[in-house]
Amino acid sequence: MKVVVSSGAGYLDAPVSLVFGRCSTLMFVDTDTLSFEAVVNPAQGFAGGAGTTAAQFVVERGARAVLTGNVGPNAQRVLSAAQVPVYVVKSGTVREAVEALKQGQLTQIT
Repeated sequence: MKVVVSSGAGYLDAPVSLVFGRCSTLMFVDTDTLSFEAVVNPAQGFAGGAGTTAAQFVVERGARAVLTGNVGPNAQRVLSAAQVPVYVVKSGTVREAVEALKQGQLTQIT
């Protein structure tokens, strides 16, 4: 399954970013193989609408779930409408977040 993890850098052992819309890097990770693509968040510098733009970008790229520290209500609405669940990650690396998801240890934001 392809998921996206908000991060501050483009490698698996980078820390998870606690913000979604303005994180610097969106890590698209295959949960089965841990292959990944690190993409600069196109919304990171936006004054407004960063969360919505990042959410639309993630949906368009086919992510099936979002792992992040926090997501705003507008981004949540976009993701929810596209049936992309959001899971809370309080700390750790991108790799650890993906493993926690696979083990059912993350809480879904509703």
